Amino acid sequence: MDFQFSDEQKMMVDSARQIGERFGLEYWRKQDAAKAFPAEYWKAVCDAGLCGAALPVEHGGSGLGMMELALIVESLAATGGGSTVGQLFMINPIFGGVSISRFGNDKMRAELLPKIISGEINCCMALTEPDAGTNTLELKSFAAADGDGWRLNGRKIWITGVESASKMLVIARTKKITEASSRTDGLSMFMIDVKREGLSHTPIDKLGTCTLDSSSVFFDNVRIEPDELIGTLHKGWRELLDVLNTERIVTTAGLVGTGELAIRLAVDYAKDRKVFGDRPISAYQGLQFPLAQCHVEVEAARLLNHKAATNFDMGLPYGSEANAAKLLAAQTVARATERAMQTMGGMGYAKDYHVERLWRDCRLFRFAPVSEEMILNYVANHDLGMPRSY
Repeated sequence: MDFQFSDEQKMMVDSARQIGERFGLEYWRKQDAAKAFPAEYWKAVCDAGLCGAALPVEHGGSGLGMMELALIVESLAATGGGSTVGQLFMINPIFGGVSISRFGNDKMRAELLPKIISGEINCCMALTEPDAGTNTLELKSFAAADGDGWRLNGRKIWITGVESASKMLVIARTKKITEASSRTDGLSMFMIDVKREGLSHTPIDKLGTCTLDSSSVFFDNVRIEPDELIGTLHKGWRELLDVLNTERIVTTAGLVGTGELAIRLAVDYAKDRKVFGDRPISAYQGLQFPLAQCHVEVEAARLLNHKAATNFDMGLPYGSEANAAKLLAAQTVARATERAMQTMGGMGYAKDYHVERLWRDCRLFRFAPVSEEMILNYVANHDLGMPRSY
């Protein structure tokens, strides 16, 4: 096992760090306040070739792997973007790029991958439903056969990035559950236009991750063309898992970078702050120990996520590592941002000092894209061999 980065990996990390530092914390504070998509930032990321790091060379990518993508996201998050950076990579090179490169048809790859990689178009994924949150197999949205295509009806909720997206990866039933051979039978994936007759969406006002909108999406007899099918008709469940588990990797990378950033902001503040005499408050063990504990746990999540990414790149099972890393990172970074605020006292509550944004944003990931309870269910069932409880 080699923990050293290659020269190419070091170069990508340096490039990501330079872009992140060029925009910096103040850029993100302003975008958060305006609830505005970070368009200039994402264009810079794409122009540097970072969006397409793990996507095919023949369509403009670098043909590298999830390990490189994780390193990029960590660096970008740690230089100001925080956990929202993981979402940017989630909606574009994962929901758009991975689904199309692995399961899309040749026409779709040739047409859409270069545009995703260059940042010309953004993507989103419509999976979650009001009555089927983490229980994907209970989806009600249904795409009924209509000539050589389909007609889609249903509703989705908490869909990220719809307002800035051109393409939407939709997961729907194409076979009624009463006609399916199993609960996983009859699920299919489609890549459709966001601007399409019968498709509408409304924003959800929320606590954090304000630079990326969240929406309820409605499908009213939406036409889907035959060449918009992603993967295998009725057999999309297993293919979807590859999309979802790689989503875990970039989510965790964004959290790891957030933890690194929050701890650094707290330490820098504590080194300058003096309250009782000439000693900085960073000398007090009451402040040192909690931050040190968080640092250790962030590093553990980072390494576990690197293992998940490496396993994916080597074609090995990676689901357990990806889920465990996400669990550890979400819980640890929730504490790290909280402890950073506590270290900074009142200033930790002020928007000018940035930690409150990191705290608001990272809280989402204790229940999204999969809740910690469902991850623990997975670990108990798959890793410990315990009986299913739900």
